[in-house]
Amino acid sequence: MVLAMSEKQVHIEAFWRSLNHYGEELCGDRVMIKRGDGFFVLVLADGLGSGVKANILSTLTSTIISEMIVEGTSLKDCIDTISATLPVCSERGEAYSTFTIIQVYYDGETYLIQFDNPVAVVISNGRVFHPEDAVVEMTGNRKVHVTEFKMKPGDYIVTFSDGILYAGTEMQLNLAWDQKAVEQFLMENTSSYDSAAEICRVLLANVNYLYGGMPGDDSTVACVKIIEAKETVVMAGPPLHNEDDGKVVERLLSATDKKIVCGGTTAKIVSRITGNPINPTADEVMTEDVPPTSMIKGIDLVTEGVLTLQKTAWYIRHAKDDHDFRDSLMLSKSKDGATLLSKALLTSSGVTFLMGLSNNEAYADMIHSAVSLDLKVQLIQELSENLKELGKIVKIEKY
Repeated sequence: MVLAMSEKQVHIEAFWRSLNHYGEELCGDRVMIKRGDGFFVLVLADGLGSGVKANILSTLTSTIISEMIVEGTSLKDCIDTISATLPVCSERGEAYSTFTIIQVYYDGETYLIQFDNPVAVVISNGRVFHPEDAVVEMTGNRKVHVTEFKMKPGDYIVTFSDGILYAGTEMQLNLAWDQKAVEQFLMENTSSYDSAAEICRVLLANVNYLYGGMPGDDSTVACVKIIEAKETVVMAGPPLHNEDDGKVVERLLSATDKKIVCGGTTAKIVSRITGNPINPTADEVMTEDVPPTSMIKGIDLVTEGVLTLQKTAWYIRHAKDDHDFRDSLMLSKSKDGATLLSKALLTSSGVTFLMGLSNNEAYADMIHSAVSLDLKVQLIQELSENLKELGKIVKIEKY
């Protein structure tokens, strides 16, 4: 069953961050985030050891599990397959990669599957919640803990690799820092008002402090937070048929989160239909490659079209691949259209693009220009794919 975006459903906000083992360029932990029909899935895999080998093992594990789940493989078959695939270290007698799976449906139904990773912390109603789990024996006598429960807006799950629990300095474990201490720390230093990114940041900052800034193991934190279902709508380009102008603007105004307009011609359509004039922004900002924004009453952001989308696509692409870049982007004070649009998209849980299929008259004579309908379509599709990889619910409606 596919659940559409609705205020009766929930959205899922997710974020993860890692500290590499001191002296290592690659992290042996890996997190994959994907969305299937009606559900969200996050997989955190921890490869044995550190460095290149651990990175490869954890990447393979998280990729295989997440893709199998999205393709509709049952959780049991998925876990059985990956358990049979993973080799066992002859010296330690341990699997080469451990994993945690968090699968949340848009009605809040949640499945938590854990194999040899530290116990994920579930916080509900402001308290640590310890749901009962079932131990399922898989291939090779491996035991997997499977938990099913319901989540609602404000609830969140924090899962992490064992490097989080091993935090200590000078090769000495901090015996006061254990599973119970992590739970207590999260209770005292995070809340339902914090974003998933902030929850990860707070815990990882403390872990880095306990390590004295030199982590003795790869340390990864991932947070999955349930939030109220809201939809940001981006109208980009005029509809193919003029008679659809009113319908598309009405769709834009139905957004339960941000309402965004991209393109000068598109802004004129919105202004005409709503009866609200286009005004310049108070502090008009224009960079070398991004034209200034405008204002229309009732609309959260009005930007230029393709040039702004082009820069935004670049920002989102890099934010997906580089957490440090994403952090700096979110903290940026810049008021240019691309920065504002990028931040709006990154802070939205659900995004719908209203893609106008009419060739913009402003570029009718620019046959060989990069500014074209094809480019706009390409940019919106790229934005959509990258936002999905960042854990967003994304739809494209064409007019």
